[in-house]
Order: sequence, then C-alpha cells, then structure tokens
Amino acid sequence: MVTRRNFLKKAGIATAGLAISSIGSVSALSEESLKRVNGANGKINLACVGIGYRGSDIIKEFEKTGLANVVALCDVDMGAKHTQEIMGKFPKAKRFKDFREMFDKMGNEIEAVSVGTPDHSHFPICMMAMAYGKHVYVEKPMGRTFYEAELMMQAAKKYPNVVTQVGNQGHSEANYFQFKAWKEAGIIKDVTEVVAHMNSPRRWHGWDTNIYKLPEGQPIPQGMDWNTWLMAIPYHDYSDKYHYGNWRCWYDFGMGALGDWGAHILDTVHEFLDLGLPYEINPVMLEGHNDYFFPMSSTIQFRFPRRGDMPPLDITWYDGVNNQPKLPNGYGTSELDPNIPTVAGGKMEARKLNPGKIIYSKDLIFKGGSHGSTLSIIPEEKAKEMASRLPEVPESTSNHFANFLLACQGKEKTRSPFEVFGPLSQVFSLGVMAQRLNVPIKFDRNTKVVTNNAFANDMLAGVPPRKGWEDFYKV
Repeated sequence: MVTRRNFLKKAGIATAGLAISSIGSVSALSEESLKRVNGANGKINLACVGIGYRGSDIIKEFEKTGLANVVALCDVDMGAKHTQEIMGKFPKAKRFKDFREMFDKMGNEIEAVSVGTPDHSHFPICMMAMAYGKHVYVEKPMGRTFYEAELMMQAAKKYPNVVTQVGNQGHSEANYFQFKAWKEAGIIKDVTEVVAHMNSPRRWHGWDTNIYKLPEGQPIPQGMDWNTWLMAIPYHDYSDKYHYGNWRCWYDFGMGALGDWGAHILDTVHEFLDLGLPYEINPVMLEGHNDYFFPMSSTIQFRFPRRGDMPPLDITWYDGVNNQPKLPNGYGTSELDPNIPTVAGGKMEARKLNPGKIIYSKDLIFKGGSHGSTLSIIPEEKAKEMASRLPEVPESTSNHFANFLLACQGKEKTRSPFEVFGPLSQVFSLGVMAQRLNVPIKFDRNTKVVTNNAFANDMLAGVPPRKGWEDFYKV
C-alpha cells in the first residue's frame, strides 16, 4: 500500500528528461476497490476535494447519477459560507482541510476522488490520488503547466488500473458523438483552419494593466488554511484578489480564458483531427499585456503540421469582449448551449457572439458552439444539400459523471482520460506561455522542447515548487 510516508520517501524532484521511478504498486488497492464496489450496491466511495462553487456543482452531479457514496469532504476553507451547503448535504462524510491528511486517515475507505479546486492545485492532488490507487475526476485544464500534464499522463500510464477523467463535460454529450460520426463518415475532412472564440467578459477585465507588483497582503480569513491553498506555488500573501474564483485571473494560479474555455470549444477538434502538439504558437495580438494577469484581449495562432493524410491546420483563438473574429457568409445567429455548467454560482449570459468555433475544410464550413453543442453546416443552402448524406449519430450512454463512475466499475471507458486530454492541456499551456512572454514560440513536437527561446523552454516546467512539495514532481 502507498502511504503518505512512502510517497514522500520514494518520490523525488523531477528534472529534465521526465524520468520515471517507482512509488509503489496499486494493483492490490485496485482489487480491493473492485471487491468493495461489488458489495456496495454498485456505488463508488467518493472523496471530494474542493466543495464550494464549481466543486459543489461537481459533487451534486455525481450524486444525481446514483452511483456514488460521498465518504469524505476536503476543503482548505471548510466551514466557510460557500462550503456549508455541501457539508449539510453529506453530514456523515468525514471532513478534512488537507488532502494529504485525508489520504493518510481514509486511504482504504476511498475508491475515487473528485478534484474541483483552483487550476494550480490540480496536479498535487491528482498525483497523490493516483499513487494511492484512487480513480481521479479532475476539472479542466488538468494541469497548469506543460510539465505537470506530462507527469500526470506518465502517472496514469504507470497505474493502468486507475481510471482518469478530465471535466470537459461536452466530451460525453452530443457534440462528441456527432463529430466522431461525421469524421468517420468523411463529412469532416481536409480541415485546414479552425477559428475559436470566447468573447464574454472575464473577471480581470477593467483591472489596471499598469500593474507593477502583486496585490497587498490581507488578513487570512479565520479558519482558512492558506498555506495548503497555495500548495506548490511560491508563497503569496493572502488577498481576496486570488480567492473566491479570482485565481482564474493570474498567471501564477490560472489559465485565463484559453484554459477555462478551450477545453469546451476545441476538445473534439483536437481529438478527432489527431492534432497532438503544435509546432508554432504566435501571439498575434495582446491588448493590455502585463506580467501578472491575463490580457484584456488575445488573438493566438497555433500551427499544426500534416498528420497522415490530413493537411496542415491552424487554430486561431480569440478572447476579449470586442476581439471577435470575422464571420463567414451565411453564419446566421450564435446560440448559447443551455447546459453550460455554473461557475462560482453564476450562469453564463448569452451574447451576440457566444463561445464557439468555425471549422473550415476544403469543401465545407462548420459552425459550432461550446460544451455539448452540435455542429451545423453553413450556409443553410449547403446544409440542405448535405442533409441526405449525413450519418446517424448515436446517443450517449452516460453523461460525463456517470461515465467516470461506470468506468470505475469496469462497465465503460472514460471519454476524456489523461492520455486523451493531456496533450490538449499542453496546447493551452503553450498558448499561455506565448501570452505571458508575448513572443512567438517554436516547438519541437517530438522532443517536446522550445527551440527558439531558452527562457520559454524553462517555462515548460514552471517555477520550482515550494519546499515540502518537491516530491510530487516525479512519477
């Protein structure tokens, strides 16, 4: 069995070359898990790390499946207003502020873990969970840095009995099955350009871009474990400009509009067109660029080479309220998927141009939205001409949450495991690097090295982890 002591003793700092060493076998734990599942009315014993805001929504969705027993709740701000609803909903679940203590004390009682915490904290929680042999459901963008995603994929490969799922929920909805069916039928082929757009307001819009230092420190809220909230990130004084979802704004903690929304807009394009990693990333336009938080508007180009018989492809990403792409003739109206999940308790507001994508191929143009929204062929005349040639699209057998739990039982396979989502997470991290540095990046897809900028190459790994967190950075 892997214990925290064994984890910290056997794991070490990962250096160049992404070396792999042993931190223990999970096969025995997985066998125990299967036995418990068979004796627990088919329900998975689930521990939930992050129980407020988006984490709360995740837990409720798992409960709706009827396939989960919530046995543990973990949050660094346990007892705060935004955590009380879930605490009241599951009064018998054991409570923790530190996920490491949770694994120490409840390792044998937990079969799966949901991770609904800020982006910078996904990596340590997932790495320890996998080392314990626990199945992992984590919100996108999976890892914050290129290197974190790399190590998470390696850990998933090392522990093949561990089920992983990244929370891009549309990957279990209609868009996933339609894109797959249309690609296999040859409707989607010879794609050369994709335009992705997310033009809704972001939390940092309106902030002072002449910023020259991080926010002044404030008193840490009573009862909050700020040190554990930071995890491996170098110490920052507490500020409400980081907490309650505001972490999304900062390079040190979040992934900006690209990391937040790219997973819901580009997931099927990336998987079914076999994009892998780009060879070039260009920050075409950055409005309000600064060293601390994300630009007010960004246009970023990702260039992908020929893959087999598929031609080279460019993706251009647009974010910012007024930074909207040119729309093709016959585009029509832009609809908002009503199933988009809540974030921090709020619903997405519809706008003139809602989050989505335009896919240009040799013969056809496709218009798509976000999450589970399906594609349509434009203009309408072309859609009518193609209608009789479109294949039947199967319906999903399970939503994203049920898919994960059924996979834990061995009844399904997850649709967005680490090996599928990991390279897309790395695409986003490369885009964020281009945003932060405001320079073009040339990338070797085979060696996974930045070839034109030594500083950017060092950024693939991010800053060294804080003392006490180094041991998580080796598989």
